[in-house]
Order: sequence, then C-alpha cells, then structure tokens
Amino acid sequence: MTAYPLDGLPHHVTIYEVGPRDGLQNESAIVPVEVKAEFIDRLADAGHKVIEATSFVHPKWVPQLADAEDLLTRLHRRPGVRYPVLVPNERGLDRALALEVDEIAVFASATETFAAKNLNRSLESQFEMFEPVVARALDNDVRVRAYVSMVFGDPWEGPTPIDQVVRVGTRLLELGCHELSLGDTIGVGTPGHVKALIEAFGDPSRLAVHFHDTYGQALGNTLAALRAGVTVVDASTGGIGGCPYAESATGNLATEDLVWMLHGLGIQTGLDLDKLVATSGWLAQRLGRPSPSRVVQALTKKE
Repeated sequence: MTAYPLDGLPHHVTIYEVGPRDGLQNESAIVPVEVKAEFIDRLADAGHKVIEATSFVHPKWVPQLADAEDLLTRLHRRPGVRYPVLVPNERGLDRALALEVDEIAVFASATETFAAKNLNRSLESQFEMFEPVVARALDNDVRVRAYVSMVFGDPWEGPTPIDQVVRVGTRLLELGCHELSLGDTIGVGTPGHVKALIEAFGDPSRLAVHFHDTYGQALGNTLAALRAGVTVVDASTGGIGGCPYAESATGNLATEDLVWMLHGLGIQTGLDLDKLVATSGWLAQRLGRPSPSRVVQALTKKE
C-alpha cells in the first residue's frame, strides 16, 4: 500500500484492542476459554501492545466472561504487551488483584438513564462506586483506565450535552485514571461533534476514542479525533461486539478497517494487517459467521 499522509495527524497511533472483552461479551453462545486464550495470543503475535483480555463482572450479568480467572491463568503473557481487564466494582478489583493484574479499567456513564440501567446508580452516585476502586488500584500500583459511555447520544435521552460529558470525564481523570476512553456506545457521533467534544476537554493527551459503526461513521469520527490530537483508538478485531445493555449498539470499529486507513495515511501502528485478517478469519469460523469487517471481507475475497 502506498501511503499518502495528511497534515495535522500523528505519526503513530496506539490501537487499544477490545475484541476479547468488548467483542466477545456480546456473543449469544459461550466461546470456549481455550479459544479466547488463542485469540489473545494471535492478537499479540500480530503486533498488539494493548489487549483488553476480559472482565471481572459478575457472571450473572455477562456469562460470556465468567471464565475470567481461568483465562488469565492460561494466558501466555508476552513481554511488552499489556493485558488490562475491566472491573465493575471492588469485588471485581479483589478478583483482579488476586491474579496480580497490573492494569484495570472502570466503566462510567455520561447519562442518567444509562447509569441506572448499566450500573444501577445515578449519574452522581456512580462515583461512589469508582472512588474506592481507583484508590485501591493505585495503592497497589495498578494503572486505571476509565471508559465513559454514551458520550454523543443516549437511546433514552437523546443527544448528550458536551458539558455533561466533560464533567463526568474530568472527574474520572481527577480520581487518578491515567486515560479516559470516550465511548460512542450507540454510534451516533459525527466528525464535527467529535471535534467539539475533544476540544471541550482542552488537553487531548489523556483521551482515547471508542467508536461503534452503527451509522457508518466510525472511521470518519476517528479521523476527526486524530486531527484533534487523540493518539489512542479502541477497536475490535473483525468488528465484533456491541453493548449488552443498549440494544441499538452495533459492532465496534473493526481493527482491520482502522489499520487500513491509518497505514494508508502513513501512520504507524506496529500491526501486521495480514495476521489480523487471518485471525479474524480464524475467529469467524469459531463464531459461525463471517467477519463484518469490510477490509477482512475484501482481502479474503482476493485469496
């Protein structure tokens, strides 16, 4: 591929791979733990340096990830690769610390209704749950990432006010989170809205973006985020995933589609696209359906 750079873009982008957690959590059938372990190892082999491995949420709520402990004990941890896990509360943190996890993520809401449906909390009281988790994690030298969902719109409340997102996100950063991932959970964001939200935070250096492709806007939104100074982008191999608490949330931005665009812009990712496509094909066979990634589909047809 010949690269044609554009002005105002970063030279390197870190892709925060969420397929093993955010991707597989929405599967209707339970994926065997040995498949998950091989999936993660294949992702590391393709060059990923950050792979969100699983979640320590209660199995009742996300049964697809009930094997979190088993999975982490099976992982072949590669030097230089980070394997963060999602924790919803202190009990989840206890489970993570017992396995000597060194990086976690917490999951907040930018809207009142989603906070109630996803966390059983109000927009304000959700912080009562996060504060001890973040504090204890930091005391144990564990890095903490924060997700904030519904940053552009909410299926129950409509568009999310920018100042409300900034208020929630800033508070999470002030707790000590090293990074804040802005989640377009239902995929309603557009490039201008992305630019406005990132600029409202002021400093983009601790921001990441997490787009869903419901309306086909994920790549355009990513480009807008890069122009605004963001250099960390969440993506899911093969575009798998969604959100079990928001029915209108479709698949994540596909890692392969993102890599195709970034490499075409001359932006380094450290990822081997051929290995990613092969991994998506391998996973699609085990999930029993083709990959929704456009790049995977296009390159597979050429073979």
